[in-house]
Amino acid sequence: MNPIAMYVVIIVGVIILLWLLLYLIPIGLWFQALVSGVRISLLQLIFMRWRKVPPSAIVVAMIEGNKAGLILNRDDLEAHYLAGGRVAKVVHALVSAAKANIDLPFNMATAIDLAGRDVFEAVQMSVNPKVIDTPPVTAVAKDGIQLIAKARVTVRANIRQLVGGAGEETVLARVGEGIVSSIGSAGSHKEVLENPDFISKVVLEKGLDAGTAFEILSIDIADIDIGKNIGAVLQMDQANADKNIAQAKAEERRAMAVALEQEMKAKAQEARAKVIEAEVKVPLAIAGAFDKGNLGIMDYYRYKNIEADTNMRDTLSKPDDKTKR
Repeated sequence: MNPIAMYVVIIVGVIILLWLLLYLIPIGLWFQALVSGVRISLLQLIFMRWRKVPPSAIVVAMIEGNKAGLILNRDDLEAHYLAGGRVAKVVHALVSAAKANIDLPFNMATAIDLAGRDVFEAVQMSVNPKVIDTPPVTAVAKDGIQLIAKARVTVRANIRQLVGGAGEETVLARVGEGIVSSIGSAGSHKEVLENPDFISKVVLEKGLDAGTAFEILSIDIADIDIGKNIGAVLQMDQANADKNIAQAKAEERRAMAVALEQEMKAKAQEARAKVIEAEVKVPLAIAGAFDKGNLGIMDYYRYKNIEADTNMRDTLSKPDDKTKR
């Protein structure tokens, strides 16, 4: 083999071996921890590689905690990383809590992080409260006037309720419910417009932050608009409904009257038919009486005279056609 090629192979091999040695034995990271006051051995750093834990994440977190005066255990940090936690976020939160005199134990911080919440953001929210704007809440006062209110809720994180506590959606829902009940209990919409702080006082007295991950500091009514006159709309709807019911009942009565009229006409036609049938039998009865000798000629003339007299009276009692015209 050419001597030059041999030297090149040896140099490349040395470089690869040196890179593997520095990767498996992070001397630079060990020296960084040493000068930062964190005691950790090279062997422990090598074992971290084998446990699939990045040594840089653990060492940097321990250096940050040490500089902030916190005592952090390497095994606890590794266990949290292996459990899927965010080591850097937890340490940031612990340092911020310590600077703000907030009692935040390591176990609680890791539990909050594993629960899926941002523990560092929660600590920041405990120091700097957050303002949440509610969506427009519609409610109706006792006088039937609809009001549309918007509120601003100032909250801060309740560290001890972050695990298992309800989120912002629950707080907004409870605040909206409180606004609806407070407006609904008002005798007039004018009372609410004159004293909007009445809503805030009523809502705050309900303790809406119970069981949530937040503590409500204040509820401020940002805007109140007047909506529809729901009372008048309901009265109009009721009047229309009553009118429709009355019309239906009147139609029912009219239909019954028409049916009764038709029934009476049918009975009248039946009676006239019987009368005509009886009138047809009269000549036959007279003829039969003549044959049997029960009726004489003078009796017949008297019958005819009575009939003519009756027809004349009927004619005189009826108005003349010309008079009608």
